Amino acid sequence: MLSNNAYALSKVTATLDKNPAMINESIILTVIADDDVGPKALDTSPLLGDFIIGQTSVSSQTSMINFKTTRITKWQIILIARKPGQFIIPALKVADLQSDPIELTVVATNDANSNAQADIFVTSELSSAEVYVQQLLTLSIKLHFAVDLKSGNLTEPSLSGATIEKIGQDKQSDSIINGKRYRVIEQTYAITPEQSGELTIKAPLFSGEILQASTRRSSFLSFAQTKPVRIIGDELHLTVLPIPANYPSDTPWLPTDILTLHQEWQASNAQFTVGEPITRTITLTAAGLSKAQLPKLEMQSSPGLKIYPDQAELHANLSNNRLVSQKVQNFALVPSMVGDFVLPAMSITWFNTITNKIEHATLPTQTISVQAAEGTMATNYSNERSGTSHNTANMADYTANNAAKIAENFSEQTALAASVAAVQDKRWQWLFLSLWLLTSLAWLIQSIYLRQSSHKNKPAQFNKVTKIFTSGSHYLALLAACKKNNAEQALPLILPWLRQLLTSDRPGLKINNIAQAQECIQEQSFATALNDLQQHLYGKSAIDGAPSWQGLTLLTAIQTVQKQQDKKNNTKQLLALNP
Repeated sequence: MLSNNAYALSKVTATLDKNPAMINESIILTVIADDDVGPKALDTSPLLGDFIIGQTSVSSQTSMINFKTTRITKWQIILIARKPGQFIIPALKVADLQSDPIELTVVATNDANSNAQADIFVTSELSSAEVYVQQLLTLSIKLHFAVDLKSGNLTEPSLSGATIEKIGQDKQSDSIINGKRYRVIEQTYAITPEQSGELTIKAPLFSGEILQASTRRSSFLSFAQTKPVRIIGDELHLTVLPIPANYPSDTPWLPTDILTLHQEWQASNAQFTVGEPITRTITLTAAGLSKAQLPKLEMQSSPGLKIYPDQAELHANLSNNRLVSQKVQNFALVPSMVGDFVLPAMSITWFNTITNKIEHATLPTQTISVQAAEGTMATNYSNERSGTSHNTANMADYTANNAAKIAENFSEQTALAASVAAVQDKRWQWLFLSLWLLTSLAWLIQSIYLRQSSHKNKPAQFNKVTKIFTSGSHYLALLAACKKNNAEQALPLILPWLRQLLTSDRPGLKINNIAQAQECIQEQSFATALNDLQQHLYGKSAIDGAPSWQGLTLLTAIQTVQKQQDKKNNTKQLLALNP
């Protein structure tokens, strides 16, 4: 007959995997109890005084030899000494038993009397130990190992009162230190301190497992064994200086050792043409600043010169452990008249961290010359821009006796507008024909009324006929271009339509460009739609290949402006009739 064996805890032993050990190197303390006890039976609090306690693993093992059962409980504790010197691993208690104390020697890495050299260690390096607030610096962390790693994790740096961002991918290289070959993994971080004072960067910590050869003699049954490691680096101290008191408070704070402005023009010559877009590229380059710190680049517009900025392109790369950031801004300049245009100087204030002085990066004042476009069509369009409209000038001199001639010209212009609309879109030809018949009928009624009216009322009736004429041809052609989604045809028709619409009841008003007409109208929807049209034609997207332009928004805005102007004119006529 067999009976159950009686088990009882009789012995607790403690061993170290290395002695002496290097500072910041992990030490594995193994504690074995010869019984199956709970994982929380071991008290490790006596170790906290001299060591940093890392990962602790617990395992239980049961074996039977010749009907004799043996059970053990094993703890493996990773320790890192807080400083070099002689230490005592105190007796550790499990239940009513405790282990024997162990003497441990921890040597510094620069100890000349020590022949030991760590198989794995971590180093950290700052690009500068003293910087100004918001000045970017780089932190390089390197993991050196001369053993085979199975797995591992390196903690990211931590610094209170600063932003930290990793730059690029990990770099791998080989290095020989004191005759020993190491594999090196390097990580680089960009640190931007947000407050001044003395700051401390916490030490990086590596936790992982390394492969060890098996101690078994039989190669057939030998397997690679793993060993947990935990390596801690050194703390780094950083001095952050405040913003100098003499730095202008109304400009962005830009601490760097170099900042430059550079410009390029799309055309190599200095001659430009009315209506053709001019591309100006301005590049801002700075070392030691992040992309988010680069200031906004702006150009000031002037009368007759419209400016359309594109979205800025941001770049950043690491060069010799220095972060170099760049902002590239494209501006499309569209001149609407002939002449010389002065581009104001562009200046950016920055602080030189090498000389500790305030400096300015400047693009000087520049003058560009704009000439008229070649050919009849370009010349006519330039004349429209400059406000020389012969038809409008001649109409101001017409009298009531020229009503028949006006009617004839009106019929020709209306027929021409209907013909243009028909070519653009056949679906609208019948609509335009109907509008022409209605307009002709209205003119016939108006002509009869003019003949019957007194000489005193003839100028007022003439103005009304002139308004119908002037707002008819260009207005209908412009609507047709919008419905056809033809941006190239719509833009040249806008200024003639606006000039005739606004000057019909105000002969003394001079309108030389679209900007002046917009000031008289004050309609936000029309301004937005017109800017979209010009951006489509002259922006960077027009060069790179823009999607098709949709004219519905501009068409709606044009109809709104037309209705508002008609309503204003009707109101003026009613007020004039009221005694």
